Amino acid sequence: MKDKYVGLDVHQSSTMAAVHDEKGKAVMESLLKTEAEAIRDFVKGLSGTIHVTFEEGTQAGWLYEIVKPLVAEMVVCNPRANKLLAVGNKGDRVDAHKLAELLRGGQLKELVHNYDSLVSDTTRVMNRIKAIYRGRAIRCAGRDVYYTRHRAEWLEKLREAGVRRRAEFLYQELDTLRGLRREAKQAMLKESRRHAAYPTLKQIPVLGPIRIAEILAKVVSPHRFRTKRQFWAYCGFGVVTRSSADYEFVEGRAQKRQRAPMTRGLNPNFNRRLKYVFKSAAVDGLRQEPFQSYYLRRVAVGMRPEMARLTLARKIAALTLTLWKKGEGFNELKVSEPVA
Repeated sequence: MKDKYVGLDVHQSSTMAAVHDEKGKAVMESLLKTEAEAIRDFVKGLSGTIHVTFEEGTQAGWLYEIVKPLVAEMVVCNPRANKLLAVGNKGDRVDAHKLAELLRGGQLKELVHNYDSLVSDTTRVMNRIKAIYRGRAIRCAGRDVYYTRHRAEWLEKLREAGVRRRAEFLYQELDTLRGLRREAKQAMLKESRRHAAYPTLKQIPVLGPIRIAEILAKVVSPHRFRTKRQFWAYCGFGVVTRSSADYEFVEGRAQKRQRAPMTRGLNPNFNRRLKYVFKSAAVDGLRQEPFQSYYLRRVAVGMRPEMARLTLARKIAALTLTLWKKGEGFNELKVSEPVA
């Protein structure tokens, strides 16, 4: 059965309802009386698996009791914490559609979180397997130790029966996690391709399907960030500066000292997943145009390689935000423009 995502903008006398399908397309909107029977009839008339959201308010408790028995999922959001609703135009119809789209976007968030967790779990088990061999001075560099076709040979190197049995259990756990990770990856990519911004971000050469899914899930809406500098800070690319004794008195008048503030690295509060996505994208960009030329030009003018990579990551993040906001096509010439 297909999923339907319903956003309700509730007021004392009227309620605006917007319905989006699983692809994010608006399939229906309706103006209802804020009455129990009218709202029940509307929800009952929808087919598929129904997910409903509305803002916390005066009627929230009453509405929750009416709608909850009729739907698969019910989300009551905090209007003060939900800053995305404050972006752009405001109105009953606009707010209802925003709520429906944010509810649908939450599914991608959960799928990305699920995939990230399985990747972490898989890595942890792989490290435990190698730790068994390394703890017995058995060389196990590379990935050969994980392959099914060579597994019997590796297990033969473990002389203790208990240790061998433990390794067998870890191999079984690894096989299970790999299968689950493949399924989680497919579900995540399927959901991310339904996002309206997916075709736009796919134009950026260093952003593959998994990176795009991570960005869509973590950012949700590019309009959260008024400028690229705010986005850089969210991604961990904001430069922290420190200064002290900025003013001095000259002939009885306060005057600002003529010295530049000292830099103290990057901001410590950031989204770690997004920083990893853009830093890894920058590393891939070192091997392909037009990002390779952008990096080499920075190094040629005397910039340290690590700073040039950071600048490239900032450039990719700025391009992502700009294209997503404006829905423009990727232009290689814009890569040549300096990052301010």
